[in-house]
Amino acid sequence: MTYKEEFIKFMADSGVLTFGDFTLKSGRKAPYFINCGNYKTGEQLAKLGGFYADCIKENNIPVETLFGPAYKGIPLAVSAVVALSNKYGINVSYCFDRKEAKDHGEGGMFVGKTLTDGEKVIIIDDVMTSGKALRESLPKLKGAADVDISGMVITVDRMEKSLTSEHSAVQDAFTEFGIKVYSIVTIKDIIKAIEDGIVEGREYLDAMKKYLADYGADY
Repeated sequence: MTYKEEFIKFMADSGVLTFGDFTLKSGRKAPYFINCGNYKTGEQLAKLGGFYADCIKENNIPVETLFGPAYKGIPLAVSAVVALSNKYGINVSYCFDRKEAKDHGEGGMFVGKTLTDGEKVIIIDDVMTSGKALRESLPKLKGAADVDISGMVITVDRMEKSLTSEHSAVQDAFTEFGIKVYSIVTIKDIIKAIEDGIVEGREYLDAMKKYLADYGADY
C-alpha cells in the first residue's frame, strides 16, 4: 500500500473515519465523519506523526520549525517533529502558542523554538473546516518574527465548499494568504480506497459521491 492508503486504513482502524448519517457543524448531512479526537494512544500518535512526516517529505516542503496551534495542534506538531527525525533524519524545531500570554517565568506567547525573521515554518493541524486556526495563528506568528510560512499540513482535505463561497477552506487559504495547504489525503483518495477494498464502506460510496457533487469545491 502507498502511505496514503495506509493512512486511510489507519484512520478507519482508529475509529477516526466512520460512515453513517451525520449532521455536521455546517448543518449539512454527510455520509462520513472524521473525528481526530479518537487518536488516543501513544502508538496511534507515533503513527500519525509518521504520516505528517511522509507528506512533508513527499512534497519537499521547506521547513525549519513546525508550529502546532493550541490546543489540538500541539501533540500533532510534537509527533511530526519526532517522526521527521526518526524516519528521515530531518532535524527541525517545533513550537506552539499559548491561549493566553504568560506573564511570569520566561513569559511570552510561545513555547519551544524562539522564532526568527525568515525562518521557514510549517503549521500542523488536523482538519481545515473554516480556516479559523490559520487566521488566528498568522498574526501570532508574524507578531513574533517575520517568518516565512512555507505551508500548512492537515490530515484530510474534505474538498468541500465553505458556507460563504464556492471555494474550499484550503483554496481560500491560498487565495487570501498565499499559503499552500497540503493534506495527507483528500476525500477523493478515501473514495478510491473504498472502491479498491482498502477499507470497508462500499455501501456508502453512492452517498459520498452525491455529497461531493452537491457540496464539493471545483478542484
